This record gives sequence, C-alpha cells and structure tokens, in this order.
Amino acid sequence: MNSFEWNKIIGALLGSLLLVLAINQIGNALVAPVVPEKTAYLSELAPAAHGDAAAAAAEKPADPPIADRLVTASAEKGAKVSAKCVSCHDFTKGGPNKVGPNLWGVVGGPHGHKQDFAYSEAIKGLPGTWTFEALDHFLTDPKGYAPGTKMTFVGIKKAGERADMIAYLRSLSDSPLALPAPGAAPADGAAPAAHP
Repeated sequence: MNSFEWNKIIGALLGSLLLVLAINQIGNALVAPVVPEKTAYLSELAPAAHGDAAAAAAEKPADPPIADRLVTASAEKGAKVSAKCVSCHDFTKGGPNKVGPNLWGVVGGPHGHKQDFAYSEAIKGLPGTWTFEALDHFLTDPKGYAPGTKMTFVGIKKAGERADMIAYLRSLSDSPLALPAPGAAPADGAAPAAHP
C-alpha cells in the first residue's frame, strides 16, 4: 500500500470523527438538558451531609414515647417490617443464627441474649436488658446506641414502623413481656446514659 492509500484511510477516519463531534454539538443545541433546582431524591441524611444536623434535629419533633406508640402498634405490620432483617436474622423459635443472632425471645432478654452467638464487644458491654425503650433507641440508630457494633443496618427512622417491629419482636416469645402503660416512665436499663 502506498502513502496515498494511507492518507485516504486516515482522512476517512478523521472525517468520521469530525462528523460525530458535529452531530453531538448540533444535538446538544437542539435538546438542551434541564437541570432541576432541587435534587429529585432527598435523602433523610441530607441535612447532616451539609453540616446542618443540629438544625435538622431542632426542626424534627421528638417521637412519642414507645409506651404510647405500642398502644396502636401492630405485630402483623411489624412482621412485614422485619422483612428488612431476614437476610441477617432468623425469627423462629430454635432457629439458627445467621450473620446476626436469632431474635426469638429478645424482648426482655439481656443484651447479647444468645449464648451461641459471637456478639461484638459493643453489644456485650451494654448494661441492662432489651427493654422496649432500649429496642426503640437501638432500632433508631444501631451504631449510635452501641458504637462499635458489627451491625451495618442504618436503622428504622419511622417511629410507627419501629413500634410495629417491637410489637412483633414482643410476640416472639412463649411468655411475652407485659406492655408498659401509656405515659409510663422508661424502664431502668432503657439505654446507656451516653445515648439519647
């Protein structure tokens, strides 16, 4: 092949490249992208990501006490909420531990209630038992309640869903723990003092 043939091949490639670039520029001019003013999907963590965690906490009203929410909580709805947990936990009596411990009988049991599960030091070191209040705090923010826990779940942010989940967990027992009276003070051992 002589140099004239090579020049034709290289010229054709460069011409094709220029044609693609021109079509791209014409397409961008005809159909300009519209950028929304606000993000279409707002994350619950967005204020914290921008350094406004304190402002967001001040704006958000506090959840009613768990004793008040348990009055209207539904174990059936809680069973549906527990679908978020089945990849790591088993809920059946005598069921196996998975990545996390089996949760049968957790309500009212000690932190680290399963003797045959290797809990993190963060969970083993927690004082008290899994009261309704302790579970509510833990399910809201596992890493905040027990810093250093191996549990990677970010928590259940909706207070009603947490109450339903706790009602479901309460039902997973041969003798379920009595419900606290609405308006009652939190039980002792609800949460370590360092946590809200």
